[in-house]
Formats: sequence, C-alpha cells, structure tokens
Amino acid sequence: MAKVETLEFKTVIDAPVEEVWEFMFSAEGYPQWTTPFMAGCYFEGSWEEGKPMRFLVAGSGMLAIIAENRLHESLSIQHVGFVMNGVEDTSSAGVRSWAPAYENYRFASVPGGTEVSVEHEVLAGFEANMMGNTWPKALAKLKELCEAD
Repeated sequence: MAKVETLEFKTVIDAPVEEVWEFMFSAEGYPQWTTPFMAGCYFEGSWEEGKPMRFLVAGSGMLAIIAENRLHESLSIQHVGFVMNGVEDTSSAGVRSWAPAYENYRFASVPGGTEVSVEHEVLAGFEANMMGNTWPKALAKLKELCEAD
C-alpha cells in the first residue's frame, strides 16, 4: 500500500450548524463550495450511512460509501474506488494502493457560529500537496457562501 497522509483543516462559519450542514451536503450547495477542487463537481447517491456515493465531474471521479452519518455532528466518507466514464473500479492495482481512504467532517457549535473540521486521507506527495492547497480554498468558499445567506 502506498504511503497515506492525513490532512486536517478547520474553519469557523458565522451560521448555525444545521444551516452549514444542509448547505454542504445539498445538491445545490455541494457544487458551489467544491469548485476549488474542480468546477462542475456533483454527487450521485445518498448521504445515508452504509449507502454508496459517487463524487463526479463529467461522469468520472470517486466511488465511496458513507461510513458514518450523525446528523449535524459528523460525517465519514470511505473512498473505495474510481469511476471512469461511468465505470466503477474497486479492484485495480491503482485503487488497491490507497483504498480505503477516509474523508471525515465534524461540526461543533462555537462562539461565532460553527466550527467545521475536516480530516482527509490522501496519498503522500503530489496529492497531499494538491489537497493541502485546495482544502483551505474550498473551506473559504464554503464560509463565504454560508455567511452570504
């Protein structure tokens, strides 16, 4: 298995936990705050615990399972493969080198609003550098959008 790093990020958003949660995981909000990763991001599936989820751009992206969903408290996404042109890959050598990898969100009411904490397991090196630069931009976008409402 390739070396995996866990990246951690936090922000405080001047909005209630429920509003931040609903915006982040809604079909309307998700494509907006994820634009720093890639314009056109969307999801297919259910945020329900144990259910499959696809995170896509133009039909390709990541395949995951919702490992945990504690409404307005935490959400854990277990990434298990790739989707290429609509075809799922959970068993290639490339996938086996990193899967499973987790993306965990935690939400807490704090003075000034909601603290959103993200832990994301990524491959060491290039991917860690890319995600390390992109996550702060995505959280800043999330903050901007949630505070604008």
